[in-house]
Amino acid sequence: MNPAGKPGKTSTLMAVEVALARLLEMAEATPIVERERLPLAQVEGRVLADDLISTLDLPPWPNSAMDGYALRTADWTGEPLVVSQKIFAGSAPDPLKPGTCARIFTGAPVPAGADCVEMQENAEVQADGRVRFTETLTPGNNIRTQGQETTVGELILPAGTRLGPIEQGLAASLGCAELDVIRKVRVAVLSTGDELVEPGQTLGPGQIYNSNRVLLCSWLQRLGCEVIDAGILADNLETTRARLGELKDVDLILSTGGVSVGEADFLGIALREEGELTLWKLAIKPGKPLTFGHFRGVPVIGLPGNPASTLVTFALLARPYLLRRQGVKEVAPLKFQVPAGFAWRKAGNRREYLRGRLENGRAIIYKNQSSGVLRSAAWADGLVEVLEDRTLIEGDSVSFIPLSEVLG
Repeated sequence: MNPAGKPGKTSTLMAVEVALARLLEMAEATPIVERERLPLAQVEGRVLADDLISTLDLPPWPNSAMDGYALRTADWTGEPLVVSQKIFAGSAPDPLKPGTCARIFTGAPVPAGADCVEMQENAEVQADGRVRFTETLTPGNNIRTQGQETTVGELILPAGTRLGPIEQGLAASLGCAELDVIRKVRVAVLSTGDELVEPGQTLGPGQIYNSNRVLLCSWLQRLGCEVIDAGILADNLETTRARLGELKDVDLILSTGGVSVGEADFLGIALREEGELTLWKLAIKPGKPLTFGHFRGVPVIGLPGNPASTLVTFALLARPYLLRRQGVKEVAPLKFQVPAGFAWRKAGNRREYLRGRLENGRAIIYKNQSSGVLRSAAWADGLVEVLEDRTLIEGDSVSFIPLSEVLG
């Protein structure tokens, strides 16, 4: 029996989980270790090279969470208190005089001797300027304690963290002006096929415009990669060998098309003759003819040529590989369960990823799931996962992967 439970049907196909595990294992074997130090404003989308350790307490002193009045609760007997000082954020207050309160504003340091901040809404200012409190006072109320967020020596962000606006803000709060990040992965992108023509040129008989390379180059830039556009590769073995040989100073060659088992599978032939072919033919739809190997030591991922196949295999396999090369630990996209808003009556022997979107809490799918239809992904906001050998009726639970999880 095979993993899908049907004799002979998927014996030559590699399960998606197995393929991903192998890709990540090979990524970990050749990590990108070179680093560069960049200003904090330029690290968005990059991968942190070293653990970020706090060098100070945050906040560095107790401060007020409210506009109000700071006092010592034991001093409040029900009689109005004199306001002995006014404390603004950024100032250094004097110790609180016994039997008084201090006017204080959000973020301002709490004066020594005070153990409570009462919000101004619960305070009544008397005609003589003294303040009376209308609610029960509790020690510690509305005070942010020193080190509430971080303490000296605490791990804040581990190495391998992808840096976004929140992480940049957190680093700034610790006083970091620069961070060490992993250098960008250098990825050469090429397309194969005599039928391909660049946008803007005139189409000849049997030709189509090349959409995959534009999609991948843009996507790779979102991932923080350095992209080398290697153009369109003609269906010719010698040309394929020569072009691959020119790309020796990159971390990955990423191609689309030319990875089937047909006579024009020149990429596969080149890998077999002058490198190695590690995996190919996956139990995934769309995207079965994905290839991974090496050409003269340079890793090569060959994605299928149909646009939807390119999108699915890059999102679920090539993207995690690239992130793991940079040391990112968590590479799996968010996936959650939703009710199916459609029926799926024919069980397949491959894991299917349908272009769909959520409407009224249910996943619905695009009417045409052909691997050649990129419009389905533009309409969709996620991928709906249908497991091998499974049929569905409306309301059954399915896994949904938002496209926002994989596009950046």
